[in-house]
Amino acid sequence: MSRPLALLPLTRERFAPFGDVIEMDGSRRFDINQGATERYHDTARIFSEPIDGYPSISLARSQPLPSPLTITMLERHPLASQAFIPWDRRPFVVVVAPVSEKVASTDIRAFVSNGQQGISYHPGVWHHSLLALSPDQDFIVVDLVTQKQNCEEYYLGDQHQLTIDFSSLLTE
Repeated sequence: MSRPLALLPLTRERFAPFGDVIEMDGSRRFDINQGATERYHDTARIFSEPIDGYPSISLARSQPLPSPLTITMLERHPLASQAFIPWDRRPFVVVVAPVSEKVASTDIRAFVSNGQQGISYHPGVWHHSLLALSPDQDFIVVDLVTQKQNCEEYYLGDQHQLTIDFSSLLTE
């Protein structure tokens, strides 16, 4: 039997235990390129285990999953941070749990990006896979490319599963 999981608006303060919110609003800003460009500086830190690997920028195209969705598994990347930035400025859902050996369902949180916010998970933060709200939703991904084991999965038992309903946020 699964329990409902509330969706909260994504803010820096709420997301701080899990990582960084990548956004212009509220970021330190200064002009560069002879004043032709505004730089929003240091919006997220990249953490990486550099031995036998390197930070990489990739692109991802995601499809919406059915809603309501039962959360049965979370994953984490212990060696590095992992960032997702919406290329096309469309909202998406983020499901996370803090760094720990086991995931407690009471610690799982769900957030909705406004489409102008990306996220960067700190190393070891448990998270669900991308939860796009639109077909063919594109993301910039910043993470570690390595031959080392950098993805672990945690399966929630039946009594600890949660259900998230984002059907009202889906677009076509």
